[in-house]
Amino acid sequence: SAPGRFADYFVICGLDTETGLEPDELSGENFEQTPLRRTFKSKVLARYPENVEWNPFDQDAVGMLCMPKGLAFKTQADCREPQFHSFIITREDGSRTFGFSLTFFEEVTSKQICSAMQTLYHMHNAEYDILHTPPTNDKESCSSAGDCNGTSVSKLQRFNSYDISRDTLYVSKCICLITPMSFMKACKKVLEQLHQAVTSPQPPPLPLESYIYNILYEVPLPPAGRSLKFSGVYGPIICQRPSTSELPLFDFPVKEVFELLGVENVVQLFTCALLEFQILLYSQ
Repeated sequence: SAPGRFADYFVICGLDTETGLEPDELSGENFEQTPLRRTFKSKVLARYPENVEWNPFDQDAVGMLCMPKGLAFKTQADCREPQFHSFIITREDGSRTFGFSLTFFEEVTSKQICSAMQTLYHMHNAEYDILHTPPTNDKESCSSAGDCNGTSVSKLQRFNSYDISRDTLYVSKCICLITPMSFMKACKKVLEQLHQAVTSPQPPPLPLESYIYNILYEVPLPPAGRSLKFSGVYGPIICQRPSTSELPLFDFPVKEVFELLGVENVVQLFTCALLEFQILLYSQ
């Protein structure tokens, strides 16, 4: 039986520099997009512990749900704010395990990956020129394109958005907690503080490994009807578990439902639930 830990796994997903850039088939192959707008395969780079007997690690499911859109690349000109999301893995027996993922961007230090991205841009630009270069005897087309040499400023600005000699390349990376219960707020704080410790110029009070060990092995699940307070990297983290006589645990802000759907849609959704209509939610 499970020993009642707060978290079962700490997972890191991202770019495998040995494998290189592989198109993410699950996200759809759209080679018309510029290379920075394409998605590439992400992989589970590490997990701690290796395995727990009461919650076998599903590498394919965790890898896909941690980074459902695959790897994303950006340059210093793009917004690189961290993004948080949660997911649920439901097994064949109906049991559930919960995942909480923080995706951020870090600089690509591999020269091979940077060169591969540059090569993809050269190939993309060459294909674009072949498809869109106007006939040499069509003066009107030449003037509208800027010139007849295929080197218009607008074209270069649009498609040469990564230059290995000028730009800094960033790639998405993900840290994730796999837990037996859905303590969303606490897990989000843990991951945000870990990310802050990695990106801060000042080292954290203790080595990062000690915080990860603490959350995996020393922080228990709070008993039903009790709250739990434990130390994060930069401050305390609190979570509360409802008693058996209360409503089930729902640790998500209702405000976000109204922000995403709007008041009218929420009222309509609630009405459909009360009338026991079938409801289908479609997400991008």
